[in-house]
Amino acid sequence: MAGKEFEASVGGGMVTAKVNGKGEVLAVKIEPDVVNKDDIEMLQDLVVAAVNEALKRVQETQQNEMSG
Repeated sequence: MAGKEFEASVGGGMVTAKVNGKGEVLAVKIEPDVVNKDDIEMLQDLVVAAVNEALKRVQETQQNEMSG
Protein backbone atom coordinates (compact mmCIF):
# COMPACT_ATOMS: atom_id res chain seq x y z
CA MET A 1 0.00 0.00 0.00
CA ALA A 2 2.81 2.42 0.87
CA GLY A 3 4.20 2.19 -2.66
CA LYS A 4 0.92 3.10 -4.34
CA GLU A 5 0.18 6.63 -5.48
CA PHE A 6 -3.20 8.33 -5.41
CA GLU A 7 -4.18 11.46 -7.25
CA ALA A 8 -7.17 13.77 -7.02
CA SER A 9 -8.14 16.93 -8.87
CA VAL A 10 -10.56 19.67 -7.84
CA GLY A 11 -11.84 22.87 -9.40
CA GLY A 12 -12.23 21.25 -12.79
CA GLY A 13 -8.62 20.07 -12.74
CA MET A 14 -7.20 23.39 -11.64
CA VAL A 15 -5.50 21.87 -8.59
CA THR A 16 -4.21 18.29 -8.42
CA ALA A 17 -2.66 16.55 -5.43
CA LYS A 18 -0.73 13.29 -5.39
CA VAL A 19 -0.17 11.28 -2.21
CA ASN A 20 1.26 7.87 -1.42
CA GLY A 21 -0.27 5.03 0.56
CA LYS A 22 1.37 6.32 3.73
CA GLY A 23 -0.57 9.56 3.43
CA GLU A 24 2.44 11.64 2.46
CA VAL A 25 1.91 14.43 -0.05
CA LEU A 26 4.14 13.81 -3.07
CA ALA A 27 3.11 16.66 -5.35
CA VAL A 28 0.68 19.51 -5.81
CA LYS A 29 0.03 20.86 -9.30
CA ILE A 30 -1.64 24.25 -9.74
CA GLU A 31 -2.76 25.49 -13.13
CA PRO A 32 -1.61 29.08 -13.74
CA ASP A 33 -5.17 30.22 -14.52
CA VAL A 34 -6.24 29.65 -10.91
CA VAL A 35 -3.52 31.87 -9.43
CA ASN A 36 -5.05 35.21 -8.55
CA LYS A 37 -3.26 37.40 -6.03
CA ASP A 38 -6.60 38.97 -5.12
CA ASP A 39 -8.19 35.64 -4.20
CA ILE A 40 -5.55 33.61 -2.36
CA GLU A 41 -8.22 32.05 -0.13
CA MET A 42 -9.81 30.24 -3.08
CA LEU A 43 -6.46 28.75 -4.08
CA GLN A 44 -5.78 27.66 -0.51
CA ASP A 45 -9.21 26.02 -0.32
CA LEU A 46 -8.61 24.19 -3.60
CA VAL A 47 -5.25 22.86 -2.41
CA VAL A 48 -6.76 21.62 0.86
CA ALA A 49 -9.67 20.01 -1.00
CA ALA A 50 -7.38 18.24 -3.48
CA VAL A 51 -5.13 16.85 -0.74
CA ASN A 52 -8.11 15.71 1.33
CA GLU A 53 -9.69 14.00 -1.68
CA ALA A 54 -6.44 12.17 -2.49
CA LEU A 55 -6.13 11.04 1.15
CA LYS A 56 -9.75 9.88 1.05
CA ARG A 57 -8.84 7.65 -1.92
CA VAL A 58 -6.02 6.13 0.14
CA GLN A 59 -8.44 5.32 2.97
CA GLU A 60 -11.04 3.86 0.59
CA THR A 61 -8.43 1.65 -1.05
CA GLN A 62 -7.16 0.47 2.34
CA GLN A 63 -10.69 -0.41 3.43
CA ASN A 64 -11.41 -2.25 0.18
CA GLU A 65 -8.19 -4.26 0.42
CA MET A 66 -8.87 -5.18 4.05
CA SER A 67 -12.46 -6.28 3.38
CA GLY A 68 -11.67 -8.11 0.15
